[in-house]
Amino acid sequence: MAKLIAAMNMTLDGFCDHTAMIADDEIHDHYTDLLRSGDTVIYGRITFQLMEYWRSVVENPTGNKSMDDFAVAIDGISKIVFSRTLKDVDWKTARLATRDLKEEVLELRQQTGKDILVGSPSLIVVLTQLGLIEEYQLGVQPTVVGGGLQLFKNITDRIDLKLLKTKTFGCGAVFLYYEPSKTTSA
Repeated sequence: MAKLIAAMNMTLDGFCDHTAMIADDEIHDHYTDLLRSGDTVIYGRITFQLMEYWRSVVENPTGNKSMDDFAVAIDGISKIVFSRTLKDVDWKTARLATRDLKEEVLELRQQTGKDILVGSPSLIVVLTQLGLIEEYQLGVQPTVVGGGLQLFKNITDRIDLKLLKTKTFGCGAVFLYYEPSKTTSA
């Protein structure tokens, strides 16, 4: 059965702001490898529309191997978009979700052998609340922005995580790999 992995970059103070993050070759290579390990990535509308940028890089490569490889990987992976406002999507590897998030994820887990990735803060929160995330891969960037979209906004119950490993990048970013703990302490 496929594993559901929440993958997200955030600042040191816990905010998700892609414009404040370092996106060097090493980070791009990391996410390219992650995409290649998956079958499907799940997005909300806002993140999906941000990711559509990479379609233009596939059509007109930058000449930067890391960015161009990432663009090919994101273009090729199956994408499911959860949106209340979009009526259709025209990215050939994307589709709008037809069921609620929990149903869609449970069905995907039965169908695929490769990982399912979640790349939108709002969906990470809902799937965390549903207890469906099996691994968190959090890229903590060496930046403090002081405000913005919090990754774990609206989480009100304590969730204990077990650190699996860390990975440090030359730019100072640290990726933390966690799984939910089997036991919760009060």
